[in-house]
Amino acid sequence: MSKSGDKRNMHDEIPPDEILPEYDFSTSRPNKYAPLYSEAGVVVTLDADIADVFPGAKAANEALRTLADLVRKQRDRETATKT
Repeated sequence: MSKSGDKRNMHDEIPPDEILPEYDFSTSRPNKYAPLYSEAGVVVTLDADIADVFPGAKAANEALRTLADLVRKQRDRETATKT
């Protein structure tokens, strides 16, 4: 069996939540960007063509809030016509 095959099989036996011995965290530091994310926030990856339209999170959030208001109004209209 090849060396890479042996290594892959060895790793397959290790539970996914275990840290492998070859990982060295001795020089690791806390994530300096973590405080930028609020506890209630959600990180979303935008497709490149959409990200090109919005210069940052503030602009994207404003656009999504506008869209969310339109969706809510449409739902309210649909609910009102059903009753």
